[in-house]
Amino acid sequence: MLTQETERWLSVEGIADHLGVSKETIYRWLEREKIPAHRVGRLWKFKASEVDNWVIAGGAATLDEQRGNQ
Repeated sequence: MLTQETERWLSVEGIADHLGVSKETIYRWLEREKIPAHRVGRLWKFKASEVDNWVIAGGAATLDEQRGNQ
């Protein structure tokens, strides 16, 4: 089991694959500054455990509900 110290950083493509969503969805969440992410130069990097906790807490569902109300 990976701990947070040894957990690999994932790219936009990697986190999209992990969640089963499109890269466009990830970029939309980044624009709204909702998904937990870290900027490394021009790249966005993600810890799967942080994103998993965000999804479990309802972060992704909240964004989908907001999009439906626009």
